[in-house]
Amino acid sequence: MAGKIQQFNESAVIRSLKRFRDRYFPNAGKVGSDDVKPVAESGEDDPPLSFLDSLPVDVQFLVMTLLSPADICRLGATSQYWRAMVRDQLLWRYFLLRDMPYWPSIDHVTMPQLESLDAPLSSGDESLEDGEEGGDEESKDDYMAEYLKGCPACRQRWLPPRPPYEAVTSFLQSLVPSSEPRYAMFGPGMEQLDVSMVTRLMHAPDVLPVAGIPQRQINGVGSGISYTFNNQHKFNILTLYSTNRAERERARVEQQSVSNKLFTFEGTDQSGFPIFSPAPHVQEVCQVVDGFIYVANAERGRGEAELEAAQIRAVVSSAWGSTSRPLLVLSCVSREDPEVVRTTSLGSSSSRTRAKCRTPCVDMAKRLSLPQLPNPWMVQDTVAESLSGLLDGISWLLRCSGVKLYSS
Repeated sequence: MAGKIQQFNESAVIRSLKRFRDRYFPNAGKVGSDDVKPVAESGEDDPPLSFLDSLPVDVQFLVMTLLSPADICRLGATSQYWRAMVRDQLLWRYFLLRDMPYWPSIDHVTMPQLESLDAPLSSGDESLEDGEEGGDEESKDDYMAEYLKGCPACRQRWLPPRPPYEAVTSFLQSLVPSSEPRYAMFGPGMEQLDVSMVTRLMHAPDVLPVAGIPQRQINGVGSGISYTFNNQHKFNILTLYSTNRAERERARVEQQSVSNKLFTFEGTDQSGFPIFSPAPHVQEVCQVVDGFIYVANAERGRGEAELEAAQIRAVVSSAWGSTSRPLLVLSCVSREDPEVVRTTSLGSSSSRTRAKCRTPCVDMAKRLSLPQLPNPWMVQDTVAESLSGLLDGISWLLRCSGVKLYSS
């Protein structure tokens, strides 16, 4: 992602904004003492310019990079000039490339069209000016919409409002006892990290209190543990390991792969993509659970993209062909990155962890071929040691399973 930002630098955005302003607002940057007229002498077609309008384009661009998405939209509502400037597609393409690595989550609804970011710019520069000339706007990518759709700070604004009758429906549903949702959890992030997320989860009552531990295992592979979310919603996680504990620990210490007993390799398809089938006992589990949790190893340099994507597809497709069961991907690292960068950016004005030591969630979704799945999915950045991000993912998973979270 950093290479793309270097190729698509700030100067391209500034050139686009300057060409547009010089053509459609030629007087915007040429305000001097001789040009200032009394308000009474100014006609409707020649309104007085503000100080912000008269700033150089590079300064205006710097101002916009320091604003939040909501503030940029408010800026666009102040005048016709700023309405046009803040809709420059090169500007929002720059924001997408800059901020996507720091988004803590992404899902099947908010995932940006990464193909449009990989495509080269037409005629060297693609600007708002080209769209104003009546070109083929339908063929152009709306980077502003892509950003506002995917940015975590803006997602709630795009959700449909809650219908007034839902409160009554939720109350009536609360009187009817419902079964405890069950989820199958698997993935290399459960076994390869220095900190065991499953162990931390069992000893973190302040995050998810344990509501019950069964005494039996399923074919010696994993066992189900019940947790309580928000002190009111119980759910069960069935952990599925690739092999026994001794082999997992030896493979983790020696940085080697193990023979995964959850899947059977069936060969490759016509495009060379590997095909797996779940073991019989795993297939039985997949057919009775309400969803899936995949713990991915998000530490840099780890992961086998095609292998992991094929195993996820095998598990999801084994659930009686159901496409409604959600998949939560916990993009997990062992610990927080101690190196933190202080920034005031379009997406956030607080400290955020540098993305260089973890795979960004947008890249994780692409690596695991999640956009090709018919099921709803979400990728959530998670830290095994602190379990940060876990509750956000569980909240999404429960909502997809029809659980009403009244307190949120």
